[in-house]
Amino acid sequence: MDKIDFTGRVAIVTGAGGGLGRLHALALAERGAKVVVNDLGGAVDGSGGSVTAAQKVVDEIRAAGGEAIANRASVTDWDAVQAMVQQAVDTWGRVDILVNNAGILRDKSFAKMDMADFRLVVDVHLMGAAHCAKAVWPHMVAQKYGRIVMTTSSTGLYGNFGQTNYGAAKLAQVGMMQTLAIEGAKNGIHVNALAPTAATRMTEGLLPPEVLAALKPEAVVPAMLVLASEQAPTRTILCAGAGTYEAAHITLTQGVHLGLTPDTPERLLAALAQVTDGTGQTVPQSGAEQGSNELGKALAARG
Repeated sequence: MDKIDFTGRVAIVTGAGGGLGRLHALALAERGAKVVVNDLGGAVDGSGGSVTAAQKVVDEIRAAGGEAIANRASVTDWDAVQAMVQQAVDTWGRVDILVNNAGILRDKSFAKMDMADFRLVVDVHLMGAAHCAKAVWPHMVAQKYGRIVMTTSSTGLYGNFGQTNYGAAKLAQVGMMQTLAIEGAKNGIHVNALAPTAATRMTEGLLPPEVLAALKPEAVVPAMLVLASEQAPTRTILCAGAGTYEAAHITLTQGVHLGLTPDTPERLLAALAQVTDGTGQTVPQSGAEQGSNELGKALAARG
């Protein structure tokens, strides 16, 4: 069995002042990584800010014999994120791992949601992840090695009432992962997504106490360690909660060729059950595979 070891590696974990991010940072450090502990130090809704949260985690890592530095950049601030990555490079000479964990909640039903709250959640989760990935990318390309972990969510993958903003941002991270994994392959950059189910500050008001007790955030950390490791897969959505680990896939059904005639809309409506049938579905390795499937069926129909 391969041992997961981060000796000599440098990791950046965003939103690491508490909850899952803190546990991610501690676990990486325990296995040898030097860690930039990033946290704005704000409330769950993104308001406020303090360096105290990040520094406390740094102190924990150092007390256990590890190496860490604190950073309180907002991931929404491109200049601050660039400075954070440069801080890591100036301190330790490289950046090997990025765990995009920072996030906020502004939950409301879509009918009642203020669009400013929608935009802010997207800015933190999606643009924050994009800023951090963009800032580490040239360093990872130059060293021909990198591991980027996006934090997606079951809300993004499958939906959840009152979280249109959060769900949209979280599934968008999966879309970013899909293309970054393709673009990074030639330079040894693996990009994956983690969908955690855990009791944290962001979920404590949403779930009953007995459920929260079962969903210890510690049980999510092994999945992050796998996705950040040298042995990591790429383009994988790993789900984790309560000691159970699954993978989520965006699949493509075999579909049906109907051609294009005036009554195609009606024939498509009648054939929807066959079109959506999961028998023989595939996991495309690029967007081009959808077009290949469609064209293949069209050419076969002509023959």
